[in-house]
Amino acid sequence: MRYRTFRLHILRSTTALVLATSTFGAAARADEGMWTMDNLPTRQLKQRYGFTPSAEWISRVTQASARLTLGCSASFVSADGLVMTNHHCANECLAELSPKGENWFQNGFSSKGQASEPQCPAMELDRLDRITDVTATMGKALAGQQGAAYSQAQKAAEAGIQKDCVAGDPTHWRCDVVTLYHGGRTALYRYKRYQDVRLVFAPDQNAAFFGGDPDNFNFPRYDLDLTFLRAYENGHPAKVTYFPFDAEGPKDGQLVFTSGNPGSTSREEPVAQLQLTRDLELPSTYGYLSTLDGVLWQYGRQGAQQTQDAQDMLFGVENSLKVYAGWLQTLADPAMMATKQKYETGLRAWIDADPARKATYGDPWTKLGSALDKERALNVRYTMIEGGPRGNPRGFQSDLFHYAKILVRGAAERAKPDAQRLSAFHDANLPAVEDALKSPAPVHADLDRTLLAFSLTRLRQALGADDATVHQVLGQDSPDIRANTLVDGSKLADPAVRMALWTGGQAAIDASTDPMIVLVRTIEPTARALRDQWDNDIVSVQRQTSETISKARFARDGAGSYPDATFTQRLSFGVVKGWNENGKQVPAFTTFAGLYDRATGSDPFRLTQPWIDAKPHLDMKTKFDFASTNDIIGGNSGSPVIDARGHAVGLIFDGNIHSLGGDFVYDGSQNRAVAVDTSAILAALRTVYKNQAVADELVKGHL
Repeated sequence: MRYRTFRLHILRSTTALVLATSTFGAAARADEGMWTMDNLPTRQLKQRYGFTPSAEWISRVTQASARLTLGCSASFVSADGLVMTNHHCANECLAELSPKGENWFQNGFSSKGQASEPQCPAMELDRLDRITDVTATMGKALAGQQGAAYSQAQKAAEAGIQKDCVAGDPTHWRCDVVTLYHGGRTALYRYKRYQDVRLVFAPDQNAAFFGGDPDNFNFPRYDLDLTFLRAYENGHPAKVTYFPFDAEGPKDGQLVFTSGNPGSTSREEPVAQLQLTRDLELPSTYGYLSTLDGVLWQYGRQGAQQTQDAQDMLFGVENSLKVYAGWLQTLADPAMMATKQKYETGLRAWIDADPARKATYGDPWTKLGSALDKERALNVRYTMIEGGPRGNPRGFQSDLFHYAKILVRGAAERAKPDAQRLSAFHDANLPAVEDALKSPAPVHADLDRTLLAFSLTRLRQALGADDATVHQVLGQDSPDIRANTLVDGSKLADPAVRMALWTGGQAAIDASTDPMIVLVRTIEPTARALRDQWDNDIVSVQRQTSETISKARFARDGAGSYPDATFTQRLSFGVVKGWNENGKQVPAFTTFAGLYDRATGSDPFRLTQPWIDAKPHLDMKTKFDFASTNDIIGGNSGSPVIDARGHAVGLIFDGNIHSLGGDFVYDGSQNRAVAVDTSAILAALRTVYKNQAVADELVKGHL
C-alpha cells in the first residue's frame, strides 16, 4: 500500500516466476518497466501501442507529477496547486492535525474554503525539475578508492555536486545524487521543493480502506483511497503544470501510464544478496513486526485516545507484515532463484572466458561475498543500536529518541566540513532536517513510553543482559522503568526546545541535562562507530562490486532497460485489464453496486452514514476501482494513472495478491496495479461528501 515508516511496498507478482529474468540481457517484456523520464522506451511504445510520447508530453508529465518525501507519490490536478494522493499517504497529517475530541483520520476532513486549509506538519512535496548525468564526475572521484577512503570520497563528491546544484538556495531546491543500475550510472535529480503543503479533503477511513486487511492486496476492491492537498508558495496557492481531470475514467483495454516514485526494487541484486535477505533480514524483521503488531493492538484496546494515537503506525505494521510474507514466499521459490542464478552464472562465465575482460572486471562476486559475511556478523548489533539496514525497523522506537539522535548527531556533523558529513547533514539537506525539528506534530507520551519500553526489551533480548551498551542504556532499571524515566523527564516534545538545542550547536548539546539527550550522547560513540564500520566495510564494498557487475552487464547486454527503483520519478505503461484466477476471469472494474453488495454493516465492511444516505442518488453502474498491468511498487502509492493525452483517469493505491514479490520479478500475466477511477472520485465528492468546490476545481482545472 505505501512506502513509509517500515519500507512499505506495493509489490509485483509471485506466480510464473520461472518466466522472469533479469532486466539486463533483453528489452523488458510485456508491460514491465519503471522507466526514468530521460530514457523512456519510445520504440517499444510505438511498436506495441502505436504511441510515441512527444517532448511536450514528457515535459508535462514530469512537471505535473510530484512526490511526498515521507514516501509516496502525488500529482497536481489543478493549476492552483491542488494535489492528489492517497488517504494512507496523508494518515500522519490527518492524525496530527485532528483537534482535541476529533479524529480526521477516521472520520475524514473537508475544508470550508482555501482560508481553512490547515498546513500538514513537516510534509514536503517535491517536483522534479531536471536530471543530470554525473557518472563521470563520481567515477573520477571514486577511482582507486577502497573502504573508508571510498566512503569519504563518495560523501565529498556528493556534497560538492549537491551544493552546486542548490546554488545557495536549499529551501527552494532539493538535489539528490542517485545511484542507478547499482552503480552503472549516477544521476543528479534536482527538485523544486514545496514545504507548505495544506490539507484540502479526505474521506472517512471506512471508505478509504473499505475491506481492511482482508481485502488489502486483493481484488475486487471498493476503496476511495484518496486525499487532496494543496501546495503553497509565499502564502498563496502554487501556480503549476497539472493533469486535466477526466470525468469518465479509462476503458477496458485502454493504454494507461503511471508517473510515480517507486521506492526500491531488488531485481538486479546478486543472488548472494537475495539469499541474505531471505535467510536473515526478512525472518528477523517479520518476527520483530509481529511482536510490535501485538504491542500496538494491545495499546489501542486501552481506550479511544490510545486507538487514535496508534492507528497510523498499526496500519503501517499490518501492511508490512503482509508485504514481508509475500517477499518470503517469492524468495523461497526455487524456480525464481534458479533463473537468477542461471543468468549470473552466464555473466561470470562470459567474464572468465576472456583474459582482457577478466583483467577489467575481476571477480566481484567473491569480494561481495566477504562483505555479506561481515553484514551477517554485524547485522544484529547494528540493527538494534544504530537502526535497521535498508529502512527496516529496529533501534529505539521513540519519537523523543529520534529527535534526540538528530540533535546529537547533527551537532557533531555540522561541526565538520560539508564534504566529510553524513549525507543527511550536508548543507543542501539541512532545510529538511530543520523542518522536521520544527514540526508542531504532537508526541504521544503514553505511546512513546510503550514503544520505547518495547525497544529496550528487544535490545536486551538481542544483545544480552551483560552487553556493555545494554548496561549503558538500562543501568539498574527495567525497560519499563527506564522508558518512563526518559519520556517523563524529556522536554523534546516542544519544538522550541528542539530548535534551541539545534541552533545552540555542540555547546548546547554538551550542556543539556535532558535525559533523552544524555542517553543518545552516551551511546553515540558506539552507534557512530557501527555506522562507520557498516558504511566502510559493507556498503562501500557492495556499491563497488555492484558497479563492476553492472558495467559487465552493460558491456555484454547493452543498457537498453530500466534500473531498479530508487524513489525517483519513473513512468510505467500498461493496459486496463483483468486476469484469470484459477480458471475464472477477474473483471478489470468494480462498481458502486459491488460496494453496496459487499457492505455488511460491520467493520471492515461497514459504510458510514454519508454513503448510506447517498445510495439512492448514485448511479450504481459508476466504475469504482480498476486493475491494470502497470509495473509499480511501494512509493507508487498516490501515483496518477494518465491516458495517452496526459489526462488523469485514476489514482494508484494498491496491487493484487500476485504483486507480493515485485521487488524481485515482474509477471505480466497476473500482476496488477489497482487504482481508483476518476469517475468514482467525482461522484463521491459531489453526491456522498457534498464537496462541490473540489469537484468543480477538478473539472475546471483551477480554483
